[in-house]
Amino acid sequence: MGFPSSFLCAQSHLQGAFWQAKIQVDFWTFFGDFLRLVTEEKKNPQRIHKFLSKEMTFRAAVVVATDVVREMQSIQNTYPLATMAVGRSMVAASLMASQLKSQQQVSLYFRGDGPLEMFFAEATHEGQVRGYTPQPQLEMPVEGGELSVSKAIGSGLLSVVHSRPQQKAPQKGTVSLQTGEVGEDVAFYLLQSQQVRSLVALGVKVNSYGLVQGAGGVLIELMPGCPEETVERLESNLKKAGSLSELVSQGISAADLLKPYVDGIEMMELEHPYELAYQCRCSRERLARALVLLGEEEVKSMIANNESAKARCEFCGRPYEIEVSELSELLQKMQSESH
Repeated sequence: MGFPSSFLCAQSHLQGAFWQAKIQVDFWTFFGDFLRLVTEEKKNPQRIHKFLSKEMTFRAAVVVATDVVREMQSIQNTYPLATMAVGRSMVAASLMASQLKSQQQVSLYFRGDGPLEMFFAEATHEGQVRGYTPQPQLEMPVEGGELSVSKAIGSGLLSVVHSRPQQKAPQKGTVSLQTGEVGEDVAFYLLQSQQVRSLVALGVKVNSYGLVQGAGGVLIELMPGCPEETVERLESNLKKAGSLSELVSQGISAADLLKPYVDGIEMMELEHPYELAYQCRCSRERLARALVLLGEEEVKSMIANNESAKARCEFCGRPYEIEVSELSELLQKMQSESH
């Protein structure tokens, strides 16, 4: 797919593996594959690389994000379909956030009428990213040897929220899902909401054990007035680029991952020293604020029943507990502030 009349170009790869719940594998084969993947990733520290064409006609961001997608999978125990959906959205959010200013962040909310219901990703300019879906173990029939995120999410909306420090209200834009395969939808959002022509190539591949083997992506955004010959070159490169999912699963570096997409175009790398990290913003303070929103009567009931408040973060799995004595202090504070 190239830049059509709408100048929209995006690419999402559907590579997946058939989920075999009862598969029996030799332990040492499994362990050997796992060690090989970890060793490959240590050779290439995972951070987003940013580039600008020397003619300043477009900018690019590229990342190999296998580590953070694998961490999300291990925390939430996602099956391949959810892993691909959340993983792609994490990669997309990370690439978009890298082009923001310091301490800004972007959130992607995919909502649809399909069985997956929704998936979400959030990333900061500094490389902190997280993702989530309420249906982590969804299974659907495999058609043609591929898993379809599009059929899992169905028809729906993509909402993008851009947050800045000290901003009273974040900026939000919403578009209809075009394919549900993430890349095309993000490109459509950039075109409709920001009038930016783009190429979004995302890939998450799982191995025969259902584990993340590779994840990464490329985001190319055209500057206003980008020459048509440059557009044609990018179109031609895209057609020859091959499978991004296969490339990242083979341990390719981020810089090499970008090369097929910008072949024949001189690029210069921009400084962006932040390593990608799966990081959550949960805390006991957030749990306390959530209890305040429940209201005084709910907190009184917990105290009367001698029940502590317990919660587990859906993003990182970290458990929190607020004891009854602390609930009493919280109730007193709520009552004093209400008068």
